Amino acid sequence: MSEKINQKPVGVIGAGSFGTAIANLLAYNVDVLLYSRNKDLVRKVNASHEHFEINLSKKITATHNIQQIAQQCDLIFPVVPSSSFRSLMKDIGPYLKPYHILIHGTKGFDYSESLVQEKDQIQRTDVHAMSEVIRQESVVLRVGCLSGPNLATEIMEGQPTATVISSHFNEVIELGKKVLASEHFYVFGSHDLLGAELAGALKNIIAIGSGILRGRNLGKNIQAVLITRGWHEMINFGKSMGADSSAFFGVAGIGDLVATCTSKKSRNYTFGYRLGQGEDMKTIQETMPELAEGVRTLKVIYKLARTYRLRIPITDLLYKVVFEEYDIDKALNFLMTYPYAVDVDFLKK
Repeated sequence: MSEKINQKPVGVIGAGSFGTAIANLLAYNVDVLLYSRNKDLVRKVNASHEHFEINLSKKITATHNIQQIAQQCDLIFPVVPSSSFRSLMKDIGPYLKPYHILIHGTKGFDYSESLVQEKDQIQRTDVHAMSEVIRQESVVLRVGCLSGPNLATEIMEGQPTATVISSHFNEVIELGKKVLASEHFYVFGSHDLLGAELAGALKNIIAIGSGILRGRNLGKNIQAVLITRGWHEMINFGKSMGADSSAFFGVAGIGDLVATCTSKKSRNYTFGYRLGQGEDMKTIQETMPELAEGVRTLKVIYKLARTYRLRIPITDLLYKVVFEEYDIDKALNFLMTYPYAVDVDFLKK
């Protein structure tokens, strides 16, 4: 396999935990250029081949030159927080050509913080999936999304998992499979790009709620109810955004949701857990090493849902708990008495 795909290195933009995990996975099959703005980190990675106390493959070379990534790599994996994604694309966009392929691993949305802050309701055109940002800021057309139960810590530990590469282009899916597949990492393909992006972002909201339950010392029964009803909300919201509901039934949907909602290695679950333990939001955010994407996603989904007049009680209450300091126990009591009519109504035509 590697003889067919190692003519050029594959680029990874973002040396956070997930970007580093992806770089190490790619290194089973190809040489990797790992981009970071942090020059000290670049020097450390190249000198010691260590990051996050994990041994990195010698096939990984770090760089802080964004132009080098575009010039030397035809295939690039941008893996940066959603809040930084457009800025990144503006930096690298001038160096990208139509032959480039980008498969992003960012599970969130791009939007204007000031716009969301000012308006009670926002429109779909105010919110952008990462694939849309790539097309807006570059000439690249062949775009994909990496989604699934991909807890970075477990991947870096060498534990097995699977992922989904979603794209409208077969060559993006097939190339992604070739460079990523290994005995530790099984890669599925899907053509529902928007569905995978929505599933990856929306599950982080439910993971915050799941963490809150655990922080309140509640058990698996109510956690299972939250995950199931949260999945229901994800599907309904996805439909309103134009996604096929089937994306939420696979590895990128229910698979990622279960992993993120049940693991202390999930940043969003951890954020919720600490909130449930009584810590305030500001303290949690300032002391977490990496961003919990669900916090940003929750803010924008709450506003979008009001525009679409969607019934998403879990998301509504989590917004109030996170951003308006609504009493957690009152929120839980409300959810337990919420008048759900039927169990699986989202399956109806």
